[in-house]
Amino acid sequence: MVKLLFRSPPRSTRSDSARGLVTQLLRRKCEPWAPGLSYGRCGSTLEPVWVGTDTGILKGVNLQRKQAANFTPSGQPRREEAVSALCWGAGGETQILVGCADGTVKHFSTEEGRFQGQSEHCPGGEGMFRGLAQVDGTLITCVDSGILRVWHDNDKEASSDPLLELRVGPGVCRMRQDPARPHIVATGGKENALKVWDLQGSEEPVFRAKNVRNDWLDLRVPIWDQDIQFLPESQKLVTCTGYHQVRVYDPASPQRRPVLEATYGEYPLTAMTLTPGGNSVIVGNTHGQLAEIDLRQGRLLVCLKGLAGSVRGLQCHPSKPLLASCGLDRVLRVHRIRNPRGLDHKVYLKSQLNCLLLSGRDNWEDEPQEPQEPNKVPSEDTETDELWASLEAAAKRKLPDLEQSQGALQTRQRKKKRPGSTSFLKSLCSRCK
Repeated sequence: MVKLLFRSPPRSTRSDSARGLVTQLLRRKCEPWAPGLSYGRCGSTLEPVWVGTDTGILKGVNLQRKQAANFTPSGQPRREEAVSALCWGAGGETQILVGCADGTVKHFSTEEGRFQGQSEHCPGGEGMFRGLAQVDGTLITCVDSGILRVWHDNDKEASSDPLLELRVGPGVCRMRQDPARPHIVATGGKENALKVWDLQGSEEPVFRAKNVRNDWLDLRVPIWDQDIQFLPESQKLVTCTGYHQVRVYDPASPQRRPVLEATYGEYPLTAMTLTPGGNSVIVGNTHGQLAEIDLRQGRLLVCLKGLAGSVRGLQCHPSKPLLASCGLDRVLRVHRIRNPRGLDHKVYLKSQLNCLLLSGRDNWEDEPQEPQEPNKVPSEDTETDELWASLEAAAKRKLPDLEQSQGALQTRQRKKKRPGSTSFLKSLCSRCK
């Protein structure tokens, strides 16, 4: 029993088990929070994904290292500064505009890894930002109460009066900018039908969607547009609703109702993104379900698994078959949406995630990991080997005493045998002869 107690497992077995345990711990671990600081490579242009949290932290995620760097300008996390909207700034992917719940817009430099200048205070209306955009040196904001404003994008001085103000209707859920025509934006929300606005034209919408016809009970169908996307090389728009519908609108069509409608699941759809080809969309709902829907035929193509909470942010890579998603389960995931489909990356980020930005670079996934010295053993393996070596040394110290005790036990057993038994057997053998 003592021998079994001190016997150590084979080196390969214990090394693999130790590495597996350490790997699991590292996967659950993120970089600690610190204001305006980066760790390792985090906080540079190498970060392919940026996410905003409900605690006011901007996180730059390195998918290769499964780590995140935390940035905040106020010195500590604050729910009053919860990040509700993100967009790229005038410098492309070198600058991020961060819309916070307190009505401020902050400028973050991805090259320097810090917030720049003074926060722009954009008052007006109630609620959080439902959309954020930038065009020609101006900043476009839209809040829950339906106030859309255009501001001077100047991070050196505090914002003054807005250049333009539009009332798009209460209950706004999303304001989206047309990538091909930056001066065109679309809005929609709860009991607030889809509208398309030209910021260089009149104060009236250039397109106002009409509700669908009454249902089979002749009851009015409620409106609840949760997200909007512009289809590339077209004037068409696609929306997803809180009543699990996906609808396509064509402003060039004489009818203002949807030209195509599809349904998915039974739960409200909360986020949507276009695939790289622009022929389908991926939608997510409040139960963490993801699905790709073909916009040409209105049919379900494939479902993606892995999420455990309400989806808050979705974005596809512009040229690669990759989908980034985040939500209330506090995990950032990157799926591959073409064969072979599956989950490529999964990073736990500790806070509930509200929105994300995915880099459009083509080479971010091929970036090499941080090189290791060839003769240097990782610290966790060294500590594990030292632990097992100490156990082996203790076992060897016990083994001599164990052998002596076993020898003494055998001697006592021989002494307990009946005296004269050996001579008696010898005498019997001699008589037989």
